[in-house]
Amino acid sequence: MNTDHIYDCPTPDKLMNTTKFNIEKYGLQVMGVSATDYSPSFSYSVGLYESHQHPEIICFGLPTNLAHVIINDVADLIKNGDRIVPYQEYYDKIFKESSAQFLPVNPKNIKDYFYVALNYYQHNNFSALQLVWTDRNDKFPWEDGFEEKFIYDQPLLDRNAYFKFREAKNLGIFTTRQWLEYDQPILRVVHDIDGDWQFLTGDQEPNDIRLVGLEQMILRDQSLNEVFDLDYGEAAAERDFIGDSWTKLNIDDEEI
Repeated sequence: MNTDHIYDCPTPDKLMNTTKFNIEKYGLQVMGVSATDYSPSFSYSVGLYESHQHPEIICFGLPTNLAHVIINDVADLIKNGDRIVPYQEYYDKIFKESSAQFLPVNPKNIKDYFYVALNYYQHNNFSALQLVWTDRNDKFPWEDGFEEKFIYDQPLLDRNAYFKFREAKNLGIFTTRQWLEYDQPILRVVHDIDGDWQFLTGDQEPNDIRLVGLEQMILRDQSLNEVFDLDYGEAAAERDFIGDSWTKLNIDDEEI
């Protein structure tokens, strides 16, 4: 997960103290992460797994104050003895006059979103459910006719663990001849302000640039999934080898 996301907390220590206090008092803490120009907002619980032996809840694409209320409402159901059933349709119980479903979060997606929960539990062995809402026609994102304007607001965390990017798998992206022909590692990733992706080996010249499908990059190097949430105008740079940590920084278009 990109830890540059801003939480409503001045320091990590104060955040953790607040989290512990609220879990002891209310059984959970709800964390909200604001949307960026590229990534949707999301909110999630911390503490349900400990307090009620129930998966944590995460929801995408809603205003964080609204998501906070909804997750607390779901927590009240759990506290009153209900246990959320994955893939069951909840109509007019979570959202008024519309449907909701809860998807089990693939364990490989936990580390990308549950930053505070990971710090609180000090492990990633807790489970989670994703609350998914419908569009204005009460259709889910996986149903035909779902409104296109909402398609990127809810990444579906029960799937896509091997391909975490929001874009289509066949999206054309820029890479280098050195990667394509000689299998040299990608050491720099750029997400341009206009949305284009560049996966670079660092030794390329302008005539070395090639266009390939995004999925082709991920199939060959799964570690590229680690930069799926780069905002527009950010770069992941200074990786020395595959498996090394990425350093994320803001860059000017002139430097790309």
